[in-house]
Amino acid sequence: MCFKDFDPFVYHLLMFKGPQKTIQNSIHIQGKGLHSGIKGNLYLKPAEVNTGILFKRTDVDSDKNIIEGSYKNVSSPILCTKIKNSYGISVSTVEHLMAAFYGEGIDNILVEVDCPEIPIMDGSAFDFVEAIRSSGTEDQKYSRKFINTIKKVEVKDGPKFISIEPLANDLIIDFEIVYKNPLIRTRRHEFKLSNGDLTSIYNSRTFCLYEDIDKIISQGLAKGGSLENAIVVKENKILNDNGLRHRHEFVDHKILDCLGDLMLAGHRIFGHIKASQGGHQLTNVLLREFLSNKSNWEIENFQEKDRKDSAYLRPFAVNV
Repeated sequence: MCFKDFDPFVYHLLMFKGPQKTIQNSIHIQGKGLHSGIKGNLYLKPAEVNTGILFKRTDVDSDKNIIEGSYKNVSSPILCTKIKNSYGISVSTVEHLMAAFYGEGIDNILVEVDCPEIPIMDGSAFDFVEAIRSSGTEDQKYSRKFINTIKKVEVKDGPKFISIEPLANDLIIDFEIVYKNPLIRTRRHEFKLSNGDLTSIYNSRTFCLYEDIDKIISQGLAKGGSLENAIVVKENKILNDNGLRHRHEFVDHKILDCLGDLMLAGHRIFGHIKASQGGHQLTNVLLREFLSNKSNWEIENFQEKDRKDSAYLRPFAVNV
């Protein structure tokens, strides 16, 4: 699976230049939630400069239905990323859409949804990216900012860990997964954003082990799950007819999730992420720890004159 008319050089031009961006035209997407099973409508609408990423629940009272796309609003990040406002209104499974915004350079956008969960589509970010590229993007007046990592920060949970350390003008995500399953086992992949082509990341679907399905369902989750939107692994066999899309799909989906969760930082981050057995919760703990101390980072404006090497950036909404 590949994207239409993808040109890495054009992608670099779009991503590396300084103006903030929104989409040119409104987008309508229909689908069902992975965990809720609820069918809903998703509308992506252009937003003014410095708006950031805002979510709007159109099925609840209009004075309580705005949720800012921020790491500070993350609630119960178990098997997905849920954000919730001060009124208790939430939207879950935002991570794949947020990763699409990250990779496609969207800084300002209004996300309207008439149900409590973003549609899962095929379990990857593919449909969101296709829709954004079909709409086109529009440059806006103000330049982007980014978060430059100054000090290494690491958080651990037993054998699991995730860290960020200084890296000039780029983002690297080095991710390792460890499963007892004989097919998945231990896998590791490194992704460098400045390489430009995110196709394998965008295309990578969520996955689960067959023996975990009953437990997940007992927690009230995966009500909309199927082989159409998730890879299911039983012992050493993939139950989906066409198998994997590429050999790194398992770990690349974890990188996709991480990229979407990092998008909640408020601005694009320059740094080297290293993770083993991480997930939504650990990434959010890292962001809270990292951003809570201003000696760990600095906000910088993108300057055209400083672009001697690869430099991508893009803020998006929230002040940290």
